Amino acid sequence: MRTGMRLALGVVMLAGIASLVSGCRREETAMIDHPQVASGVVMRDVTFQSASLGRDMPYRVFMPEKLAEGQRLPVVYLLHGNGGSYREWSNGSDVSRYAAQGLILVMPEGGSSYYLNSVGRPGERFEDYLTRDLIADVEGRFPARRDRAGRAIVGVSMGGFAAAKLALSRPELYSFAAALSPAIDVAQRRFNWRRWGQWVRFREQLGPWGSEERRARDPFALALTARPGDTPYLYLTAGEQEPLQESIQRFAGRLHARGFHSEVHTKPGGHDWGEWDAQIPGCFEALQRILR
Repeated sequence: MRTGMRLALGVVMLAGIASLVSGCRREETAMIDHPQVASGVVMRDVTFQSASLGRDMPYRVFMPEKLAEGQRLPVVYLLHGNGGSYREWSNGSDVSRYAAQGLILVMPEGGSSYYLNSVGRPGERFEDYLTRDLIADVEGRFPARRDRAGRAIVGVSMGGFAAAKLALSRPELYSFAAALSPAIDVAQRRFNWRRWGQWVRFREQLGPWGSEERRARDPFALALTARPGDTPYLYLTAGEQEPLQESIQRFAGRLHARGFHSEVHTKPGGHDWGEWDAQIPGCFEALQRILR
């Protein structure tokens, strides 16, 4: 018993040290901010009070430098990955050039929340923050369109999971949703000793294994009950060396089998901004086609 207790204590201490180290590493990375801003585009950083989270939250915006009087533009919400920040899209890609084509690009802060209303922490209502507070602030502060046809959502990794999940559970909000290398299977990941910390965090966010709370947050389960005709157009991508390739293709197959309006693309690369940046042109071509 004592040996087991020592082992458990050692695991907890190692996890704490690893968390501290990775936390420091993320903090150092977050301090580096070199946004790529295209010609004819302006960038604004905003902080606003989120009623759902009960605290101030930042987001970054790209928009055209010049607008016609009274003009309102479509809005694309760009969601970062786990361990990233609201600066990730602007630092990792040249996505700002699409703002010059008549779009408002909004990059919110999501932490490591998977943009979910956490089951275990009722105060962490990131989905409500994203779909209520943020949309209201953007549409009240910027010359943004206020209809479903003028909204799109695009995410990488963790953000890709959220984009797909919201497309299925909140279809009234967006006309287009894109998931680049989405961590689409998080609700289905079983316990693994090597990733027990992740399993604990997912249980807190998604709910216990087999629970109704978890099913309501699982895109695979939602794809069985959502109405294809009501759902936004879904655009999926995955690199050829993507570790999540199998689950992404399986999800794409489920969408196709049920008749959702969707497409899936694969390019060389893995789970990183090199691959995502290569997928952005095709993604925005489809996005602009749907918004038109």
